Amino acid sequence: MTNALAQWFASNLGKVMPAELVVFIVSLFPILECRGGLVVAALLGVKLWVAVPICVFGNVLPVPFILLLLKKFLRWMKKTPLHRFAEWIEERGQRKSNGMKYGEFWGLLLFVGIPLPGTGAWTGSLVATILDMDWKKAIVPILLGVLMATVIMTVFSYAFLANVVG
Repeated sequence: MTNALAQWFASNLGKVMPAELVVFIVSLFPILECRGGLVVAALLGVKLWVAVPICVFGNVLPVPFILLLLKKFLRWMKKTPLHRFAEWIEERGQRKSNGMKYGEFWGLLLFVGIPLPGTGAWTGSLVATILDMDWKKAIVPILLGVLMATVIMTVFSYAFLANVVG
């Protein structure tokens, strides 16, 4: 699904705005994050040394806001007609947090860093919030996880995908 979305962004937005901006926008989105951003960058021919910092910055930009404001936002949502959506978000975070077998730091690092569907900085921040982790303790494994996922996806996007597409 990530690759299909990334290809859609590349083929549609890549025609109307600079490739670097498309890469940044895709990296901001949950589900896509830097994984999708790197695929889009490879598809649009953005140089590796340009794409990686854009993707990492776009991916980590929402993290402090999620860690600091999500609980307050969910409490507010529960008082609105969106209460079921807020409950769904909390349940999703709780389900994802059950997989943290190696302790909070290593569990969060591996959860964010291994690029699998449903993992990443957005969901990792959600999990850290649901687990009531201090944001200062959560930010390091999330940032390291983003870097780990970036390395993995850079190899995939620029080595494998470039050979398939190019």
